[in-house]
Amino acid sequence: MNTLRFKKLDGTATDIDKSAINQALSGEIIMPDAEHYDEARALWNGMIDKLPGVIVRVSNAQDVVKAVNFARSHGILLAIKSGGHNIAGKALADGGLVIDFSAMQEVKVDPLQKTMKVAPGATLADVDSATQQHGLVVPTGINSTTGIAGLTLGGGFGWTTRKFGLTIDSLIAVTIVTAAGDILKANADEHPDLFWAVHGGGGNFGVITEFEFTLHQAGPEILAGMVVHPFSEAKNVLEQYQAIVDKASEDLTCWIVMRKAPPLPFLPEEWHGKEVLVMAMCYIGDMAQGQKATEGFRKIGQPIAEAIGPMPFTAWQAAFDPLLTEGARNYWKSLDFTTVNNNVVTEIEKAIMTLPGNECEIFIAHVGGAVTKVAPQDTPWLNRKPHFTMNVHTRWQDATDDDIFRNWARRLHSNLTPHAMGSIYVNFIPEGDDNCIGEAYGTNFPRLKQIKQHYDPGNLFRVNQNIVP
Repeated sequence: MNTLRFKKLDGTATDIDKSAINQALSGEIIMPDAEHYDEARALWNGMIDKLPGVIVRVSNAQDVVKAVNFARSHGILLAIKSGGHNIAGKALADGGLVIDFSAMQEVKVDPLQKTMKVAPGATLADVDSATQQHGLVVPTGINSTTGIAGLTLGGGFGWTTRKFGLTIDSLIAVTIVTAAGDILKANADEHPDLFWAVHGGGGNFGVITEFEFTLHQAGPEILAGMVVHPFSEAKNVLEQYQAIVDKASEDLTCWIVMRKAPPLPFLPEEWHGKEVLVMAMCYIGDMAQGQKATEGFRKIGQPIAEAIGPMPFTAWQAAFDPLLTEGARNYWKSLDFTTVNNNVVTEIEKAIMTLPGNECEIFIAHVGGAVTKVAPQDTPWLNRKPHFTMNVHTRWQDATDDDIFRNWARRLHSNLTPHAMGSIYVNFIPEGDDNCIGEAYGTNFPRLKQIKQHYDPGNLFRVNQNIVP
């Protein structure tokens, strides 16, 4: 066939000549008959199986402009693939044109100015590798294969957030291609409304071809590791954990993971596969001070095992990668809490004792410290109060088990909703939950819609957690 079929923005379909596609687009054009088409459309979440009309692997901003203009002029769906990690699979669109950034991964660090320019195809591993050569970091997430672009556009939090804030709190400029095909530089002085919107408003406002961040001193060696408790002690551990965490040094992050124990080398073999509660800690600063700062957490209860010590920051950033490899089926449900009270703990206890699989977990992150020093209206990320973000993470391999795992997560989410704050982290919204986008932005939502109306009135950029103009 000499044509490819595309899905239009209005829901209809259109056929476009391959020759017209080759003439209009630049970069590596990957059509459905290409040998590596399936590889190019693969995503981290194995549940997502979409068939784009064409994938364009771009190598510069002009390639992006051509792709945006082509999608707009033909009225076809447009998706943006950076790291491909989005839980809802928003990096692809069935029958759409996909801009693929996997060939744009450059990271340029200026160690004197403590700034970084990074291309949108870079992963957190790419970023950490470049910045840690100079003992510098930008606050990012917890899985090194995540893309910097999607993480940033949703807000971004991780091991250094209590000390340095969200990823967006270190963002100082972007280069962005608008729906009209214009290349703009946006920062605090130029197009400030647009710059404000990309601080957590997702990919709704254009295609970013370069991010610029301010960097912070940390590493290359940090104090990090885990303390593992029997899950039967969860209530006691969580109670004492909460009494300490809000008052802890901002240099220290301590998060909770509850699951069946993987075969960790420091964990007694008889505990492998049994329900445990893990306190994962990361301290940025002087090692001796770190030992003191972690002492309160380490004294809680009677742990099964402890492994905390000096290690490279890059190693800790990748420590959970083996549990989060690409290709498994994943489904998340997320909630924010002011406190993990007894009602919440009771529901967690019931859920952990009925885990549908060995790869499932409940994760609780304390978001506070430097995050709280930014006003809620200063970025789209609304919840600047100290709080706990819980991610109910189901993970499995067989498609025939989809309903079992999703229903387990949905049931727990439903039981916990009455005790939650009502806010949600946009990067944790799964496929099918697009109706909760307003919860992510709250009182900032009207301003986001106005900016969307100005820069993308036709909603060309809709394959995302969409803000309708």
